[in-house]
Amino acid sequence: MAGTYLVGREKLREYARAVQDYHPAHWDVAAAAELGYSDVIAPLTFTSAPGMQCNRRMFEEIVVGYDTYLQTEEVFEQHRPIVAGDELVIDVELTSVRRTAGRDFITVTNTFTDADGERVHTLHTTVVGVTGEDIDAGVKAAVQKAMMHDMNILDIPGSDGAYQKELRPAGEIRISEGGLTRPPGTPFFEDVNVGDELAVHHTRLSRGDLVNYAGVAGDANPIHWDEDIAKLAGLPDVIAHGMLTMGLGAGFHSTWSGDPGAVSRFAVRLSQPAVVSAKEGADIEFSGKVKSLDPETRSGVVLVGAKSDGRKIFGLATMTVRFR
Repeated sequence: MAGTYLVGREKLREYARAVQDYHPAHWDVAAAAELGYSDVIAPLTFTSAPGMQCNRRMFEEIVVGYDTYLQTEEVFEQHRPIVAGDELVIDVELTSVRRTAGRDFITVTNTFTDADGERVHTLHTTVVGVTGEDIDAGVKAAVQKAMMHDMNILDIPGSDGAYQKELRPAGEIRISEGGLTRPPGTPFFEDVNVGDELAVHHTRLSRGDLVNYAGVAGDANPIHWDEDIAKLAGLPDVIAHGMLTMGLGAGFHSTWSGDPGAVSRFAVRLSQPAVVSAKEGADIEFSGKVKSLDPETRSGVVLVGAKSDGRKIFGLATMTVRFR
């Protein structure tokens, strides 16, 4: 990414509102300070928003030959929580392309490095490349008429639009250990047991929620708000953003644990989309269970389940959490 990304306090609150995450550490400076943070912190999935903008060039100009992409898996590695005021360098790397069952699975990795040269977050996005043979011929024309009027940031005067391949720089990568040095605000390790279940929580989604998230996160794909285009794409109706459902899941977890910054890894494999009708909206049911515990690191792995209309929308979702 050319230049740096300055994390704003209001942008974090805006994103937290979009994913219905009302943990005080995302909103109130004093509440964040009680947990040991210098300012309000980013929701766990916040990096997907600047990451998506950076990945745009990768998918539009470099990884070509596909008409669209379907998100299948996301892995968030939080080396330390991102806080308001962080100035980040964001790099985009094509990590792998593999062909399975006649489909091309493409993984792109975003790394977020702070002003001290330490990597604070790593985001791995896996998508399936879809060609025109797999979608209705009318989709492309319909999408062009429905998409918001946008600009290519590479056309900004003074920017160099010529692509030049870069390899990962040589040398040691400094991973921040800020997520390990601060005492977490989670339950004590001794009070958590394998098999403990998180209280089931229901979250409502409306078309308005999808439109708001699209604007905040920069994902304006019309299958998330236009019923006709969604059906042209072979969907039963408008569907929620996969990233939105992950953001809801992260908030569900932090309500239980008490500290969003205590998560070091959140991996989600999507199985089914959440359909959001214009009249009824959608209900997302979240559940969770402690899968395993590690006494040496005082951490554990939590399984996160998500269902909509009786169908699992998370095929497998796990969170690694530090306990006190």
